[in-house]
Amino acid sequence: MNYEERDTYGMYKDRPNGGGVGALHEGSHTGLMGADTLIGTDVHNEQAENLGEIKEIMLDMHSGRIEYAVLSFGGFLGMGEKLFAVPWSALKLDADHKCFVLNVDKERLKSAPGFAQDTWPNMVDPTWATDIHNYYGTKAAHVM
Repeated sequence: MNYEERDTYGMYKDRPNGGGVGALHEGSHTGLMGADTLIGTDVHNEQAENLGEIKEIMLDMHSGRIEYAVLSFGGFLGMGEKLFAVPWSALKLDADHKCFVLNVDKERLKSAPGFAQDTWPNMVDPTWATDIHNYYGTKAAHVM
C-alpha cells in the first residue's frame, strides 16, 4: 500500500509526484507528509524487492525528530513477522513509486537485529542505538 491511498484529508492531491504538503520529489528531504499516511507504506530495496512495510514511526520527544521507522518483514497475515527499527536516515522516499527505499539486501535484512511484536527493545539505550546505526551504516543524530 502507499501513502496516497491512505490520505483521507487530500494532502497529496494534485501534488507533483504525489508529494506531500509542498514540493517533494525523489531524494528530496523537503516537503511535509502526514505520519499516519506513512504507516503501512511499502519499503523496497534498490533491487525493487519488497522488504515489508512501515508499522510504526518512532519520534524523539526531546528533539521532535523521527528517529526510526519500525519495519515489518516476513510472516503471513501478521503471524511470524519480525520487526526492525530502521534509522529514519537510512530510508529514502521514492515519490515516483510511492514507497520508501532501504539500501539493504533482502538476505541481510533477514539477519538484521530485530524483535517480536511483544518484545520491543529499549530504543533509548545508547548501546542499542549505536548497534542499529552501525548495522545500517548511518550515524545517530545525537544520543537520546
